[in-house]
Amino acid sequence: MKTSTQHFLLIAGFVLLTCSGFAQEKRALFLGNSYTNYNGLPQLTSNLAASAGETLIVDSNTPGGYTLEGHSTNATSLQKIEEGNWDFVVLQEQSQRPSFPISQVESDVFPYAEDLNAAILESNECAETVFYMTWGREDGDASNCTNWPPVCTYEGMDDLLYERYMQLAEMNDAVVSPVGAVWRYIRENHPEISLYANDGSHPSPEGSYVAACSFYTLFYRSSPVAITDNNGLDEDVAVVLREATKIVVYEQLETWFVGEYDVTADFTSEQQDGLTYNFVPDYTSDDAIHFWDFGNGTSDESSPTHTFPAEAEFNVTHIVTTSCDSDEVTTPITVSTSVEEHDRFVLTVYPNPSNGQIQCSQPLTNAEVSVFDQQGKLVIRLSSVNGVPIDLSDLTPGNYVLHVKDALRQPQSVAVQIQE
Repeated sequence: MKTSTQHFLLIAGFVLLTCSGFAQEKRALFLGNSYTNYNGLPQLTSNLAASAGETLIVDSNTPGGYTLEGHSTNATSLQKIEEGNWDFVVLQEQSQRPSFPISQVESDVFPYAEDLNAAILESNECAETVFYMTWGREDGDASNCTNWPPVCTYEGMDDLLYERYMQLAEMNDAVVSPVGAVWRYIRENHPEISLYANDGSHPSPEGSYVAACSFYTLFYRSSPVAITDNNGLDEDVAVVLREATKIVVYEQLETWFVGEYDVTADFTSEQQDGLTYNFVPDYTSDDAIHFWDFGNGTSDESSPTHTFPAEAEFNVTHIVTTSCDSDEVTTPITVSTSVEEHDRFVLTVYPNPSNGQIQCSQPLTNAEVSVFDQQGKLVIRLSSVNGVPIDLSDLTPGNYVLHVKDALRQPQSVAVQIQE
């Protein structure tokens, strides 16, 4: 067990430097077509961020009419991706393609989004891929209406774009900049504001302003009401557009998957015996480093079992760091040896050692079973386990910790050994 204050300060310092570095400057690459290029959206987003006190470095490649398929082999796009050091890479598909029949989308859109996402993460380990949700055309897609009636109206086309961009994000563990959703809110609540250029497809200055507000909100997770640059728009109009973005984007960040992939320092604790408690982190990944300060002058890594010196309240600090992110939480733990007998779940398993087929000493009720290796990494998680044998036969031989959260009893952990 480590007791080094220097180790704690080293990790805490890393957390501080990492967080402050992200706060000072962000970098975003925009890959799209004329929808992104119109009204200089990347630079407009940077300007709005600057008016809110933030620094956003931008670059882009936006050939007219371009598709994700085109970007997946475009030398300029790939070279810009490979430059690395991007916090965000924005992908915007050609305006009609995502609204086509799903069979076409599955062949013409999804594979190239996956290829680009893979290229982004290969060169930018810590980047977030952002899918730029565009909007239905003002009066629907007349050129495809005859062969595909769902796009004959704005609402029909917009519904499909919404659905497909959400699918793109889910498939690629990415986030969505829901510009189309903000446009819909404005069309329904402020129809006096025109978001379209004269062609009924591309964005007007107001439409691009909405897009820039959405990207600012997404990149900084901040309310767009902090923006003070109206970009030449009437102030009353700019205020309405910022407020609409606040309602649709900022107040619903989780809807657009923002924060879903963040490192989160949180944990559960349960009494093992007397003054001994087990700590299990909620967040696990291959490169996560867990550091624990138990509030009594001792510390440890991984998922420790710790014996406290006395019955008292201790502030337990959990720090999680990865190569890209970090988080910290402090939770008071009341240590007591007085546990009611009917609340105590004394877990044993048999046979132990085993070949992977094990039984619990007491029937389980809607339990969550997690298995951690010797480094504290989660290797198996089972849910809704009810009084049945637990199959761990896929594990390689070795020593593990079985953690059980049962619906009717206190959580418990037990060491298990898997043999050939």
